[in-house]
Amino acid sequence: MPILSMFYGIVIRMYFYDDQQHHVPHFHAEYAGKRVVFSISNGEVLAGKLPSGKARLVQAWIEIHREELLANWELAVNGEEVFKIEPLR
Repeated sequence: MPILSMFYGIVIRMYFYDDQQHHVPHFHAEYAGKRVVFSISNGEVLAGKLPSGKARLVQAWIEIHREELLANWELAVNGEEVFKIEPLR
């Protein structure tokens, strides 16, 4: 599973061919052993839990990079190589 970005100890990943379980464009985030799935369209948590401050950081990052995330989603569900996205600074 490729890493799209890393910031403040959070690792953002996107699986290839991952459109069956959650049925919406999404990505996976990990922080301190916790894993969560975020919807790209609205930043909603689909599964898992992060500390609230870290979740808000990820949601802010989604707002900034939504178009890039959606472009990566299209690549990933078709099994194509995704590109890195700038971290939150």
